[in-house]
Amino acid sequence: MTERFDGFIAGLGTAAGVRLVVGHWPRSPFGPFTDVMVEQPDGHRLLLAPTAAVAEFIAATYRFDEVRVGPVTARTDGVHWRVEAPSLALAFSTGGRAPLGRLLRLVPRALAVRPGWIATVDVVARLVLPGVRTRGSAGAGREEFYGALDLHRIEAAGATWDGTDLGPLAPVDPPVRFGFGSTPRAPSLTRVVTLVRGAPVVRP
Repeated sequence: MTERFDGFIAGLGTAAGVRLVVGHWPRSPFGPFTDVMVEQPDGHRLLLAPTAAVAEFIAATYRFDEVRVGPVTARTDGVHWRVEAPSLALAFSTGGRAPLGRLLRLVPRALAVRPGWIATVDVVARLVLPGVRTRGSAGAGREEFYGALDLHRIEAAGATWDGTDLGPLAPVDPPVRFGFGSTPRAPSLTRVVTLVRGAPVVRP
């Protein structure tokens, strides 16, 4: 069985060394939801998920040292984003389309989300975006495919963790270690369709 998640992935770093990956999924097997993956400077990896069902599925697909379940929300006008989750308050703004985004827009959507095409793109991604993969598995017998449709730069961000300011926007460096690949080093927002093959979702 293949499960489909249609939405956005934002990846960014902070001057404090905390790296954040936000998944915002208007269409998914769980309905609309947002989740946040956090890697702290010491390498501790956390998942912030809105429900136990979402947490169980993501934690079985990726690797974390800690999982927290609680309200996770995202609000956007298309350029400005605000994300709130247990311990986290994040705001970021996107800028123009990155050169790679312009190339992605040239690929017909029906082709861009096919596993065969995504596997081909993975070969290129490894060469031009170190650490980035579009196909792979973090375990649990599940294979993942990331069909990227567009890419915008994140130009500004501010975040607090447990009330402590994490400082200004920074690259995603070192790469995050939740799964088989990281997000781009340059902070970015990717329009993406994610396909997960393997154990089926237990729908709410």
